[in-house]
Amino acid sequence: MSTTTYSGSKEETLIKDREKLQEPPFYKVLLHNDDYTTMDFVVMILEMIFGKNTEEATAIMLNVHHQGRGVAGIYTREIGETKVAEVHQLARQNEYPLRCSLERA
Repeated sequence: MSTTTYSGSKEETLIKDREKLQEPPFYKVLLHNDDYTTMDFVVMILEMIFGKNTEEATAIMLNVHHQGRGVAGIYTREIGETKVAEVHQLARQNEYPLRCSLERA
């Protein structure tokens, strides 16, 4: 509580500490390499589900191919889980074993 004086009168002002809002944690959506999923399919997934342009999608796909996994995007948990489910659904529909996972950023 603080006291402020205006024209000889005292006014008490109660100052509340505002709660500091925390941003939600972010998660990396990872694509994992396998021996069956085609590179073209992975590029298509990155363009359709993750909104990447062809150059970005190709670079991520090559990362997956050469390093075993690649970051498709960074999102809040709920959005990341939805993207993982979409990837798995499209992969199953096209009979590919493409794996996708979520990892805390």
